[in-house]
Amino acid sequence: MTKMTSSEAFVETMVANDVKDIFGIMGSAFMDAMDIFEPAGIRLIPVVHEQGAGHMADGYARVSGKHGVVIGQNGPGISNCVTAIAAAYWAHSPVVIITPEAGTMGIGLGGFQETNQLPMFQEFTKYQGHVVNPMRMAEFTGRCFDRAMSEMAPAQLNIPRDYFYADGEFSIPQPRRIDRGAGGEETLNKAVAIIAQAKFPVIVSGGGVVMADGVDECKALAERLGAPVVNSYLHNDSFPASHELWCGPLGYQGSKAAMKLISKADVVIALGTRLGPFGTLPQHDMDYWPKDAKIVQIDADHKMLGLVKPITVGICGDAKAVAEALTEKLSSANLVCDATKAERATKIAQEKVAWEEELDNWIHETDQYSMDMIQDLEEGWLHPRQVLRELEKAMPEDVMVSTDIGNINSVANSYLRFEKPRSFFAPMSFGNCGYALPTIIGAKAAAPHRPAVSYAGDGAWAMSMVETMTCIRHDIPVTAVVFHNCQWGAEKKNQVDFYDRRFIADELTDQNFVKIAESMGAEGIRVDKLEEVGPALKKAIDMQMNEGKTTIIEIMCTRELGDPFRKDALSKPVRYLEKYKDYGVNKLHR
Repeated sequence: MTKMTSSEAFVETMVANDVKDIFGIMGSAFMDAMDIFEPAGIRLIPVVHEQGAGHMADGYARVSGKHGVVIGQNGPGISNCVTAIAAAYWAHSPVVIITPEAGTMGIGLGGFQETNQLPMFQEFTKYQGHVVNPMRMAEFTGRCFDRAMSEMAPAQLNIPRDYFYADGEFSIPQPRRIDRGAGGEETLNKAVAIIAQAKFPVIVSGGGVVMADGVDECKALAERLGAPVVNSYLHNDSFPASHELWCGPLGYQGSKAAMKLISKADVVIALGTRLGPFGTLPQHDMDYWPKDAKIVQIDADHKMLGLVKPITVGICGDAKAVAEALTEKLSSANLVCDATKAERATKIAQEKVAWEEELDNWIHETDQYSMDMIQDLEEGWLHPRQVLRELEKAMPEDVMVSTDIGNINSVANSYLRFEKPRSFFAPMSFGNCGYALPTIIGAKAAAPHRPAVSYAGDGAWAMSMVETMTCIRHDIPVTAVVFHNCQWGAEKKNQVDFYDRRFIADELTDQNFVKIAESMGAEGIRVDKLEEVGPALKKAIDMQMNEGKTTIIEIMCTRELGDPFRKDALSKPVRYLEKYKDYGVNKLHR
């Protein structure tokens, strides 16, 4: 027990948890603690908007494998973080959101910036610690950091603002980390018995493989079985793309090679994945999920086992440890699939070649509406798929990429390939706009030695582009690619498919994002020639890594649209009132 103030106890507990960076906007609610961040070795990185701070903490956590931390002023500063914490929740990011609240003598009186801050985060956190007495400051702070890591999810630390000013005897708790094991011996043996009889095993490598640092163990298991490996949705970094057994991602705008191969599976080994519904839906007009396959699912959270897909065996354990245990048990076993390894390898190679050739030739979408397309092409705008292919070719091996939600960003799922884990960040199934730029800023703060690139459409870009100023102000250089097509493309596709092309509220005006970037102190490059796409990205990354410059690459893209997000999400409308029945009939829309 040491004599200190509660602010010091709060800061010292963060130091014990190796906190180096906090994202947020300064505020009077936590100013006493903020005053000693610097001598404690903690950098407060001020942002433009608190949602950006939450996304930065998310990116920081996903790259570093440790806590991302966000803080803000009580009331509006905290409520601005809700969307970002929801995204972090679905990404399984150990983000700690520190929420100073109104003082205890004013709670319930409707004072300035007062609100009940616990209910707004209860759906998106796995633990909420509310400091009930200033002498318990270190206890609750430490518990929030421990629970964020043990649950691999956000935790909230709620502190009445007057509780920063007490003093007394405090003991600083040391971090407690769970040593996750390989599951139970009984379920491991059941899994081995099923895998041993598999004729065409397929591995789904999920986010749990990345979080467990288990890519090498996944590779060893795949090589023992000669099994194709597919990435779970938006976890393209969970297996190296150069490996002969890698087949690409499942889910929306994923790899046809991956889908065709998993459709042949008689045993699916779902390693570190909950098999989320959006990541296993039919795609490219293929209902590819194998209906009769036995499923061995491995997840560190027992509540995920069998939640989405009916499974044969569920193993609650660390993806790395389980993969290692399975490989060891299978190393000397007689496997049915051994006899067909060569045949399976040939099939894998054939499907991958066919898919790459299709991508090479798939230069634009077939669903065009001619007036827009003619105008776009006359102005020199580029087909999005061609742009994505050129960007893919220009990426350095150790790149980190974040993508926003939207039409072109989703199509990018087919083109983004990685060699290293902790390289790909997307808003997952929460699917919020304004995600990509702040998230890659957080990733760059955690890994300044790695190239950092974000993708966003012009709609989503406008939601977060002001965080460019955060890059400039605090020397966190990144490269942002903006796909400029003057529309909300993903929702516009629904108006094409279901509402007779009645385009309402989907058009965006043509801002000059290069000039906006330059006004904020960044470099700007406008691209409207295909041969300039790759060189522009390489130049921007060179400036990022060697000159510390942030660059916005504005790419002028045609308004063609890919497949809708969910073909089952809408249906043709029925109208009963007379004034709506003939609306749009024989009416020419672009």
